[in-house]
Amino acid sequence: MNKVIIITGASSGIGKSIGNYLTEKGYIVYGTSRKPEKYPKSEFTLVKSDINKKSDTQNLINHVISIEGKIDVLINNAGIGYTGPIEESRIEDIESLFSTNFFGPIEMIKNTLPLMRKNNSGLIINITSIAGYIGLPFRGVFCASKSALEILTESLRAEIKDYGIKVVNVAPGDVKTDVISRRIDSFNDKNSIYFKKYYKTWKSMNKDVEEGGIDPLKISRLIFKIINKNNPKIHYVIGKPLQKFSIVLKKILPDLVFERILNRFNSL
Repeated sequence: MNKVIIITGASSGIGKSIGNYLTEKGYIVYGTSRKPEKYPKSEFTLVKSDINKKSDTQNLINHVISIEGKIDVLINNAGIGYTGPIEESRIEDIESLFSTNFFGPIEMIKNTLPLMRKNNSGLIINITSIAGYIGLPFRGVFCASKSALEILTESLRAEIKDYGIKVVNVAPGDVKTDVISRRIDSFNDKNSIYFKKYYKTWKSMNKDVEEGGIDPLKISRLIFKIINKNNPKIHYVIGKPLQKFSIVLKKILPDLVFERILNRFNSL
């Protein structure tokens, strides 16, 4: 149980839940936070690090290696949400989202792989989203960032299959966390042609998180099971039954039929 685990974005939400659970199970856990001083009672070690900064990523890896001598599991959890009409989304906001949700995880992977390859073992878990499987209205930018990470995992697994390293996606649906307060929203323009539909969707998605989201502990338990599997799957999906079933429906229904169902569900 003395595996060394790094979790990005571990000061709150899913990352904190995973960190607490794995610490209780006896693992050595390091989590990243941009302001670890705000969480003095953390049950595991929080290291000041911003995955949007290459120097922070390298310093984090060096710090853990200097103490533990190895990294067994990397959990790319840090991420931010985004809502808004694609046409009215600012490129700066899109770049900021992809920096955290996609380029940050890549940088963590690039810095961790040589260490894992040296030990001929390791596990990388990318926390994606059910939204990465479906182009949801007014969440397209977020969906695209998570879909990109899903596909990246498939490619990476093939490239490193001979080095004893596994790579896995875990795609949650709505989770009861403080994600709403940290999400990039762009619904201020009441004169926008999209405003009425967008605002209605925005309220609905917030309700889904607050009232219908799953307990992050369920994700933590799944992560624990994956860590202890000899040959984990590529994709794991966890969420409410309807959200999980939507992925199945997309696979079996004709595109236009699924699109009509999705639009009706979103009142479009």
